[in-house]
Amino acid sequence: MKKSVKYTGTAVDILMYAIMLVQMVYVFTGNVIHELLGAGFFLCLIIHMAIKRKYLPSIPKLRGKSAVRRFSDAVIILLMLSSAALMVSSMDVSRTLLPQVSIIGSAGLHTYLATAVLALSVLHGGMHGYARTKKKKRAALFIALGCVAAIAVGLALVPYLNRHYKTVRIDYSEAISGDKVELHGEKPLVVYFTRLGNTDFNDDADAVSGASLLLADGELMGSDQLIADMISNAVDCDVRAITLTGEKYPSGYGDTVSAAGKELRQNARPPIEDIDIRGYDKIILVYPLWWGRVPMPVATFLEGADFSGKDIYLIATQGSSGYGSSVEDVRKMAAGAEVHKVMSIYCDDIPYSRERIGSWLKELAEE
Repeated sequence: MKKSVKYTGTAVDILMYAIMLVQMVYVFTGNVIHELLGAGFFLCLIIHMAIKRKYLPSIPKLRGKSAVRRFSDAVIILLMLSSAALMVSSMDVSRTLLPQVSIIGSAGLHTYLATAVLALSVLHGGMHGYARTKKKKRAALFIALGCVAAIAVGLALVPYLNRHYKTVRIDYSEAISGDKVELHGEKPLVVYFTRLGNTDFNDDADAVSGASLLLADGELMGSDQLIADMISNAVDCDVRAITLTGEKYPSGYGDTVSAAGKELRQNARPPIEDIDIRGYDKIILVYPLWWGRVPMPVATFLEGADFSGKDIYLIATQGSSGYGSSVEDVRKMAAGAEVHKVMSIYCDDIPYSRERIGSWLKELAEE
């Protein structure tokens, strides 16, 4: 009986590690399989904890334990807490199994929690080997390398795959439609910047960058344009695109990143088509983070118009988190404007942001 339980526990542990690794390459599995595997992981976790139920009560006790045992128990506590947080975030970002659950809705937070669980799981598993081996230094080195590799997978490999290999397909009408919002007074002007219209794409270009491009009803579309259209659908306001008049960006994502980095180092101001903001007191600016900053064509727009007495509302899209230094960029470049942070949208969340945007517009209407 004990051997059977032991073999079952080992099989469950191996399965959990395998699921975690597969989950990190969800770009290739798709959302449905990703959610089903996620449910399978948490089921395995429950089985694992049931098998180890006699050990769990001893974890908080410190008396008589070696330093290694205390460290191992601390890792278990952190792993349990991060796994619980991951379970909540999994339900929060679910679009198939639990679409009705919505708390924070941050796919970025979900990725960070998954990375933490993977790294802690490697550390937890490694500590078992460390306790049994006589070659402690070698074991410690392998554990450290395993943890570093786990963190690299979550924070480097996953974003890389997401940017270079992910194809985003949406139903355009479904994505932009939602509750209408009645604004009191003058409607805002929405100004957005996106790669589409500012890039010389190859004829066979596909939507492989969730942070900047997608396929709407089979047609290539900029992600930030989709957000602008969501706002326009909600309040029926004017929309303007920031469009280069000179040299366009290259087709390849990596080449565009390099070109944007060069512009940033040179503090360039690429020429753009004129955007007349006279007659608008409120400007909603939708832009991607490039190197943690506003793209240089956005800088051209901000420094080329008179924003005195106007309100600018910022919606930043990104493949990591937050606003970077873009808020300070805008405050310096748009002299005389009152700058408001609205939301930072993770690339995976862009096609599903209509409700969130509608809620913010309702708050704006009540001001």
